Amino acid sequence: MSYQDFKKSSEQLINSKDGTWTGIDAESVARMQLQNRFKTGLDIAKYTAAIMREDMAAYDADSSKYTQSLGCWHGFIAQQKMISIKKHFGDTKRRYLYLSGWMVAALRSEFGPLPDQSMHEKTSVPALIEELYTFLRQADARELGGLFRDIDAARDAGDSAAEKAAMDKVENFQTHVVPIIADIDAGFGNAEATYLLAKKMIEAGACALQIENQVSDEKQCGHQDGKVTVPHEDFLAKIRACRYAFLELGVDDGIIVTRTDSLGAGLTKQIAVSNEPGDLGDQYNSFLDCEEIDPSTAKNGDVILNRDGKMLRPKRLPSNLFQFRAGTGEDRCVLDSITSLQNGADLLWIETEKPHVEQIAGMMDRIREVIPNAKLVYNNSPSFNWTLNFRQQVFDAMKSEGLDVSEYDRDNLMSEEYDDTELGEAADKRIRTFQADGAKRAGIFHHLITLPTYHTAALSTDNLAKEYFGDAGMLGYVLGVQRKEIREGIACVKHQNMSGSDIGDDHKEYFAGEAALKAGGKHNTMNQFG
Repeated sequence: MSYQDFKKSSEQLINSKDGTWTGIDAESVARMQLQNRFKTGLDIAKYTAAIMREDMAAYDADSSKYTQSLGCWHGFIAQQKMISIKKHFGDTKRRYLYLSGWMVAALRSEFGPLPDQSMHEKTSVPALIEELYTFLRQADARELGGLFRDIDAARDAGDSAAEKAAMDKVENFQTHVVPIIADIDAGFGNAEATYLLAKKMIEAGACALQIENQVSDEKQCGHQDGKVTVPHEDFLAKIRACRYAFLELGVDDGIIVTRTDSLGAGLTKQIAVSNEPGDLGDQYNSFLDCEEIDPSTAKNGDVILNRDGKMLRPKRLPSNLFQFRAGTGEDRCVLDSITSLQNGADLLWIETEKPHVEQIAGMMDRIREVIPNAKLVYNNSPSFNWTLNFRQQVFDAMKSEGLDVSEYDRDNLMSEEYDDTELGEAADKRIRTFQADGAKRAGIFHHLITLPTYHTAALSTDNLAKEYFGDAGMLGYVLGVQRKEIREGIACVKHQNMSGSDIGDDHKEYFAGEAALKAGGKHNTMNQFG
């Protein structure tokens, strides 16, 4: 509905109340309705799922139309990110939010900072989703409120052209609400637990759930050692649990992102059930590190597999975990990915140990032989040393081409002395084009950075503390923060406005008219930033 449609509908409702609602202004109602477009999290999930599906189709037609996101651990961070995107690029198209389970564990748990091992309260995940969207909806209300004030000012000045321009901006307003890919870890329990948590996350607004094939009770960060995967059937049950949650809540086009950690996971807790040679359980077990034995030499408590008439004993660690054969990670990733897509997943996530386009593409080529439109969500992780990785890639490429690399020390390429060299510049170029190259060559539909705002918060706080508590004193804040905010047009320099004071003043006027006690008068120091 348009501004005028909302206003007309409100007028009809007010007039139907036989004069008892004469203190209610139809235009004020219309404005409040426009400022609260999304009434529930399910409204958001349905709206954003449609956006993701449209973007996925656009990427299938043109790989340059990949999507991106940054991980956000607080609603304010997400809000400022989307305000910035609208300011710099004009729209939010193909730009999402990512919710990282790592950051929930490290920053949002009531236990305090925790490692990424699913020890944090599962309710903290949907709570953060709700918080993210609360702040994005407030960003809508704030921006629209400013446009409504522009309309009023134009009317007071009798400037019909300015009024129409402001009204056009209202009618063509683009919301700050965008899709979120939300990390459900390994499901926080069995398939029923996964289903219950998935429902809460969807009800909070998540249109895309990312779930990984590690065991719930031994889950590790994707870039740490000790990862343990589960047989495919266990994982497929959790994929189905997520789909059932979407369907029960009426989000028929919800997105499931299945993450395989098999590249870095050398262990399994279970031997898969197999009913016949070559079935999915048998394929999973075929990667186990086994030794052929004579049944007569079997030891008490041995687990023995019968394969092709041979008796095989899988290697079992003192932890009671079973070990995969070295070098099978890529094969397991490919099987994991194909199996997931054949059983209801929409997008893949392959967790790698380094950002290397050809490594990713090698696996995706094999997957796409079976599923031609397979698409990846890829973690542009801060756990990678991007500078060192890409300088080493360039070094190796130069060496293979017969170029002279004698001036470079491959083991010390992180050094600043290489910043302005041919190698350093070539590496930076590869980093700059990594996302476009990966989207074109390796089927990466969505690029995200999991923990960027964790690191930016630490870096900016370090810079401020160093200056403010040092010789610069207050100038450390003014030079490093406030002057930049003013000159770069950062919205939260007017922090009272950002926190909702102008929205509150508008409401006071709606509710009490001229008797309203408003905070935004001439003595408000925020006016210094006009």
